[in-house]
Amino acid sequence: MITALASRVEVIKWMEDFVSEKITELLKTVEDSWQPADLLPDATLDNFLNEIKLLRERAKDLSYDLLAVLVGDTITEEALPTYESWLMTIDGLPQDPNGPWMRWNRAWTAEENRHGDALNRYLYLSGRINMREMEASTQYLIADGFDLMTDNDPYRSFVYTSFQETATNISHRRVAQIAKREGDAVLAKLCGHVAADEARHAKAYKSFVGKIFEADPNEMMLAFEDMMRKKIVMPAHYMRELGVDMGKTFGHFTDAAQRIGVYTSADYTDILEGLIQEWKIEALTGLNEAGERARDYVMALPARLKRVAERMRIPELEYKFRWIAS
Repeated sequence: MITALASRVEVIKWMEDFVSEKITELLKTVEDSWQPADLLPDATLDNFLNEIKLLRERAKDLSYDLLAVLVGDTITEEALPTYESWLMTIDGLPQDPNGPWMRWNRAWTAEENRHGDALNRYLYLSGRINMREMEASTQYLIADGFDLMTDNDPYRSFVYTSFQETATNISHRRVAQIAKREGDAVLAKLCGHVAADEARHAKAYKSFVGKIFEADPNEMMLAFEDMMRKKIVMPAHYMRELGVDMGKTFGHFTDAAQRIGVYTSADYTDILEGLIQEWKIEALTGLNEAGERARDYVMALPARLKRVAERMRIPELEYKFRWIAS
């Protein structure tokens, strides 16, 4: 344990070699990456129009809630400029464009950028979506920004990304499963590719936090506790449609996700339990009195959240999204 690394700046600097290893291990080169064009009809081929016709036929059978979740996921993915600029504001993160942290940021966002492109193109071709309404929601989300309550702190920020990337992996994977069940194997494959990316990204951010725990366990524990007290909010929590107040649409989107089991309160608790195990919170050493209290809070939290979840009712379908064509 490197207890001498007391300041966050020193810890982040100390991690540079580790981050370089993770770039190679957990991100793919452009040459080895899938692209949206690999998964959707190719306009250069003679059978392009027939492929679109088949895509639209399959999309006809997709349920209303699945479409709503898919649009919400797409809008979330397309707000990428906000996420990249947010990472650039983290205190203590070296700004050297050739350094490992900035190379990580660029390579991570480059992989993420494909997700919105692929999902957007699928929805456009499906004929089920009012694209202008969806595009307006994306513009709103980028323009409105967000507050993830990480206070520009690297420790809190990496707790957030560890949690959020795991949540998006779950969401895209479940959408893939439902799409396959509803007869759209192309959409299932597309969402499966996105989910696999998110799984790698989650693994990377979890490893960043694990490394920080080695160097600065007490401050990292306090940051983990603080984020869980605030509760992790999804990056699209300000989501809205035209004529709707900021954030109002997000609740309807999460209701749809709960109804079809794409992402539920139980998943939130499962992710937390996974992070507690991943970071070996129960066995941590080097904590002071405040750190021990923080650990006690985090260790007890899953049971509390489960009791709350047991009392929650799955919301009924009441809302009509402007995104979905009538």
